[in-house]
Amino acid sequence: MRYHKEGHRPLIFTAVIMLLVLAAIQNGLPVLTLPALVVCIGLYAFILNFFRHPERPIPTQDERIIYAPADGKILVMEETDEPEFLQERRVQVSIFMSPLNVHVNRYPTSGKIIYSKYHPGKFLLAWDPKSSLDNERTTVVLENNWGRVLVRQIAGYVARRIICYAETGDMAQQGEEMGFIKFGSRVDLFLPRNAELCVKLQDVVVGNQTIIARLAEPGQ
Repeated sequence: MRYHKEGHRPLIFTAVIMLLVLAAIQNGLPVLTLPALVVCIGLYAFILNFFRHPERPIPTQDERIIYAPADGKILVMEETDEPEFLQERRVQVSIFMSPLNVHVNRYPTSGKIIYSKYHPGKFLLAWDPKSSLDNERTTVVLENNWGRVLVRQIAGYVARRIICYAETGDMAQQGEEMGFIKFGSRVDLFLPRNAELCVKLQDVVVGNQTIIARLAEPGQ
């Protein structure tokens, strides 16, 4: 199993802290060494699991197809206004990632990155409707022959750091890494209103594997 580069420092730091704690317990209360060791192993296994980075080749390269940008569960599907960049009615599809999900975020389609911006903000629960515009977040807009797709990474109550590799002007390749969010979070997609949705509320989706929607022909 591969582990994401964003986990290297946290994993080393956690290991050092755990070794120091175990050494202190061994010197002070040796009877607690075994229980403390079990707890440390369990906690470290959880952190290792969080930073896992499985190989996820997409089944078919197709700009018309919108693949899931993250693992998780569909918690929002609705038509709404997108005021930050697109400034029009869009279909919003939101994926909630629990701490047990893979937290690598990927480009749902290929295209030119015409907008990429980080916004500091609050840390409301990821399923709170206000989190899309009030929480710490990064917004990325991709443009190709089928139109524009907005992807928004949102920090949750636990997640306190968003990593985004998208740079305005770059070309994004469908399925490649867009970023990473640490410890529970959410990713929003804002799709054209005439997109053909392929998922429903409460569906569990897999990044780079589950088809979220198919874009309509331009002008339809």
